[in-house]
Amino acid sequence: MITVRKINDELAIAGQISLVQLKQLAEEGYQSVINLRSPDETSSLDNEKEKVELLGLQYINFPTNLGEINHQAALDIFQVINKSPKPTLIHCDDSIRSAAIVLLYIATKQGVTFEKALQQTINLGLISSHC
Repeated sequence: MITVRKINDELAIAGQISLVQLKQLAEEGYQSVINLRSPDETSSLDNEKEKVELLGLQYINFPTNLGEINHQAALDIFQVINKSPKPTLIHCDDSIRSAAIVLLYIATKQGVTFEKALQQTINLGLISSHC
């Protein structure tokens, strides 16, 4: 089972989650799920949107490719995170994308420039330096 990692009171990250985990998140009071996976990725949860919404959570699919991340792409996903009811789970296939996005999001909210936050994610090995 994929580990859900609580980052703070508003955000958690994970790889591809299961229906059992979605039910647990709903019981724990999570309000929304942001899926960073594209529809053509394999091993996704079938009908994830429907399953999430049946549990009373808001569902957003925002396909994100870290190889194409730039300042504008980051601002777009940050806007989605800001508008999402909290607490929010952000997930992808292996939690690398979700970790990178949340690190960038938190760093920039704390006043770190996007460029410096991006360099931190590169230094951690979450994003390659040729982005």
